[in-house]
Amino acid sequence: MDLEWNDREPIYRQLRDRVVAMILDGVLGEGDPLPSVRSVSAEYRLNPLTVMKGYQQLVDEGLVESRRGLGMFVNAGARGALLEAERRRFLAEQWPRISATIQRLGLRTEDLLNNANGRGEN
Repeated sequence: MDLEWNDREPIYRQLRDRVVAMILDGVLGEGDPLPSVRSVSAEYRLNPLTVMKGYQQLVDEGLVESRRGLGMFVNAGARGALLEAERRRFLAEQWPRISATIQRLGLRTEDLLNNANGRGEN
């Protein structure tokens, strides 16, 4: 996890987002334990209640489960559910702006694909 926190949103939300990124990137798989509240709060100098609040959001979303006395674990199907939700959010929120920019700049599909493959013009 990154050590930097921004001032634009609450730290517990940023922590939640970082765990989500770890699940999407495959760093945390189904059944894997999340780092303990105690270790995260010590490593990142966070109040344990802040860490717990971020983890509780993940529980509330059904992405992780709390096992009394054992910790928090990634639920089966969490990555698939996150991928679906993130895809829907991307298409609803980000894609319209990206698409408008592509049209405004007159970019062609070939331009985009060549750039993505490292063959774009500099």
